[in-house]
Amino acid sequence: MAKKSKAPQGPGTPATTALDVAGVAYTARSYAHDPAAVSYGLEAAEALGADPARVFKTLMVEVASGSGSQLCVAVVPVIGSLDLKAAAAAFGAKKAAMADPTAAERRTGYVRGGISPLGQRQSSPTAIDDSALEHETVLVSGGRRGFDIELAPADLVRLTGAVVARLRTAG
Repeated sequence: MAKKSKAPQGPGTPATTALDVAGVAYTARSYAHDPAAVSYGLEAAEALGADPARVFKTLMVEVASGSGSQLCVAVVPVIGSLDLKAAAAAFGAKKAAMADPTAAERRTGYVRGGISPLGQRQSSPTAIDDSALEHETVLVSGGRRGFDIELAPADLVRLTGAVVARLRTAG
């Protein structure tokens, strides 16, 4: 997979900058975002002609433990749902809930539907669903709606410092 220049895709994002600085190979994949789309992730998979099992969504969760609560990142396939109990366990917490969208945007510097696990304004503990490792490459948001990044899952895990665990609901 060759590293793509940013020129054809328009301006770079903090996510592509992070990849460039780390020297990680990736492919920038743009598509025409439909504001009426019900699921940003499924829209990306369809528009890019990608297997939805390889397209991952970035969700912000608030986990609570004995020492308080914190925002964390959960990366799961777009064809499934996040198991909040599994997310809590992955972060060593007692419980997890979906984060307030405004708090997620403020912490990451990205807008909802375009939150990338890479290049966030403030890094957060990250967990990636173990199904990512079943693929040669996966797609995650590149930092804006209508823009995904395709990269090796091992690079995604390394750059985010993620734990890998089953985060998706059964089924």
